[in-house]
Amino acid sequence: MTANLPEPGDIAPDFTLPQDGGDAVSLSAQRPAPVVLFFYPKDNTPGCTTEAIDFTANIAEFEAAGAKVFGISKDSVKKHENFRAKHSLGIALLSDTEGDVCERYGVWGEKKNYGRTYMGITRTTVLIAGDGSVAQVWAKVKVAGHVDEVLAAVQAL
Repeated sequence: MTANLPEPGDIAPDFTLPQDGGDAVSLSAQRPAPVVLFFYPKDNTPGCTTEAIDFTANIAEFEAAGAKVFGISKDSVKKHENFRAKHSLGIALLSDTEGDVCERYGVWGEKKNYGRTYMGITRTTVLIAGDGSVAQVWAKVKVAGHVDEVLAAVQAL
C-alpha cells in the first residue's frame, strides 16, 4: 500500500541515502538550501534519461537559485554511476534500493502499462523549501517542460 504524497506545508520526511560516487546524502543536512527531489522509475529508460538530462542542462540555474537537485530511484549506486557516465549527467543520483524513501514520499504504488499492472515508482517531483517544508509537489510528471516549471518554482521561493 502506498502512503499519500506530501502536501505543501508538510515537513518533508528526512532520509539518508547513498549517492553515486559513494557518499551518503541526508536531506536535513541540505538546509537552508531548497531541495528538488525528482523520483523516477529506472535508469537508462527514455523518459527518465530525458528528465535527468533536462535537470543537468539547467543545473547552473538551480545552483544560482541556491537549490540542490537529487534524482531518486530504486536502482543501485553502481547502476546510477553507469547512468551518470553514459549520459554525462551533472546531478546527484540517490539509491533507494529498499524503497523506504519512495514509500514515505508516496511515490511507490500500482502502475499500469499496456494492460499490465505492476508496482513501481510514479514519476514525481517534490520541492522542499529551506526550512524543510514541502513547497510544491508535481505528481505523475510529464517530462516535456517539467524542469522549466520546477526551476520557476525554485526561483519564486
